[in-house]
Amino acid sequence: MCPYSLTFPGGVQEQVMGLSRVLRALDHDVRVLGPCDGPPPDAGVTPLGDSVPTAANGSMAPIAPDPSAQLRTIRALRDERFDVVHLHEPLAPGVTQTALLFKSQPLVGTFHAAGRSAAYTWLNPVVRWLADKLDHRCAVSADAMAMAEAAVGGSYDLLFNGVEIEPYAKADPWPTEAPTIFFLGRHEPRKGLAVLLEAMGELPAGVRLWVGGDGPETAPLRSRVAGDVRIEWLGRLSHREKVERLRAADVFCAPSLHGESFGVVLIEAMAAGTAVVASDLPGYANVARAGRDALLVPPGDAAALAGAINQVLDSTTLAAELVEAGAERAREFSMDRLARCYVELYERVASSR
Repeated sequence: MCPYSLTFPGGVQEQVMGLSRVLRALDHDVRVLGPCDGPPPDAGVTPLGDSVPTAANGSMAPIAPDPSAQLRTIRALRDERFDVVHLHEPLAPGVTQTALLFKSQPLVGTFHAAGRSAAYTWLNPVVRWLADKLDHRCAVSADAMAMAEAAVGGSYDLLFNGVEIEPYAKADPWPTEAPTIFFLGRHEPRKGLAVLLEAMGELPAGVRLWVGGDGPETAPLRSRVAGDVRIEWLGRLSHREKVERLRAADVFCAPSLHGESFGVVLIEAMAAGTAVVASDLPGYANVARAGRDALLVPPGDAAALAGAINQVLDSTTLAAELVEAGAERAREFSMDRLARCYVELYERVASSR
């Protein structure tokens, strides 16, 4: 179960859908429950209603807190009688909290967020009570685990996020005509797109930048660099186009400033054979080993970011070393490996009940 709309791009949503596909390939019967704003993205999805954008962790979370979504959640859980219900972000307002409140099956919870949560602070007795309904708890990173432990206590298994490696490694690359940098993410302050656009002023005239995604900063940032013909604004991308552009780019750049619990997008870039330049954040360091799998720079430092990108573009040897190490690193985070870990956990939880 996912608390966020499955028709919008997001790290949690991609983990839920990717894990469900691999579990089905392993011959398990899987349903995905979550809000959907429009047609469900997969035949195996049970839509629980439309979402409402809600501020959370410096971003906007598309959750479904309305009564009709909660009624659909209760009905789906009671009708299906699942052996195990896996809640991603179990304490997010909306459908996952409802699954905790009306618990009828064994529950596994995976905590994704890192940083601070106002809801955890102000509603602490309530969220601790709800968390106690989980039969088993997991976290996707050490930062996510630390946040959950501080907020609601308990013990956690550390199970990193996963990526379906093969589609990235085998996709046909998007056509390119010049050295290309790729940014993909929501256009909001914490993602650091403004820093990358500033860094473009120190990059050669022949370099191109693809900017994927959209958000509240899209219009002002586009206006700020309107005269720079090197920058192409792509908007939201289909999964296929995202993979093809990752395959084609020379550098994938993730200049986030804070609030990243795990760098799934870095693994995707590595799996696609693209060199990575990113901010030196704890969440990204879970994935990328500085100087080996990626070049990591201080967050918010446009000059350092431009310097690292130039290093990769100027040195084919460095780029090849990063790509080779990155591909090896990506295999350590395969979704197949993660799914098998969860299957063992589901079996333990189900048998204990």
